[in-house]
Amino acid sequence: MNIGNRIKELRKQRGITQEQLAESIGISFQAVSKWENNIALPDITLTPVLASYFGVSMDELFDFSLKEIECAVKAITNEAYKFRESDPAESRRILEEGLKKYPDNDLLLNNLLYVLNYSDDPDETIAVAGKLIDKTPHYDVRFDALRFLAYAYKEKGDLESAKAAIDQIPEIYFTKLSEVAYLFSGKEKFEAAEKQKWISFEDLIQMMWKIAECYEENGEVDKAVKETEKALELVKIIENPNFDIYTEFFVKQIKRLTN
Repeated sequence: MNIGNRIKELRKQRGITQEQLAESIGISFQAVSKWENNIALPDITLTPVLASYFGVSMDELFDFSLKEIECAVKAITNEAYKFRESDPAESRRILEEGLKKYPDNDLLLNNLLYVLNYSDDPDETIAVAGKLIDKTPHYDVRFDALRFLAYAYKEKGDLESAKAAIDQIPEIYFTKLSEVAYLFSGKEKFEAAEKQKWISFEDLIQMMWKIAECYEENGEVDKAVKETEKALELVKIIENPNFDIYTEFFVKQIKRLTN
């Protein structure tokens, strides 16, 4: 239900006409008619007046509309996600079409960052990430945008700005998932622990590769090979086909380092 239908529902519950509502809040009945027929939206300055008139909170006034938008946006991001790796251009097209309907939506902009190519066009990523950082009330989205901002600045060779972006992301040594696994039991505990396990495992092998890169940069190739071999062994032990890409990557890097 959108806000026009919500206003119509509340008006009928009170048993008043469009003319009576219009007169009470100082507008024309034609304006009320346009709202209820989804031709126009109430001016933002009128929303607290409407909420007060109907005796509901702002959340109650907008509740159905927000839920409707959230569901629609989620459907768009789910569809775009299907193509994120296989066809980033198609994923981007889906998200940009969504942004035409829901301009500057946080979730759509956040997903868009994942399919923009900050190597080819860092300024585009900087613009989208900057907009998101300035407007989003959600900390997780803001921190994600700061991460992309840092990568884009690094690509431009602006390491000072990259560091300034990263410095705004706090060091956190726990996650919601890890705390759920510690606090609760049963299915909730298992699902949280299982999800966090794979997130932590991927972080582990990625950081092992970063250490190997440091060894290589310092001319300690033997140490780089050993660190990469350890990471490869862990991927084999874990036996998860989702990590096959790492098997291929580590095998390739070991061959490169030992030739």
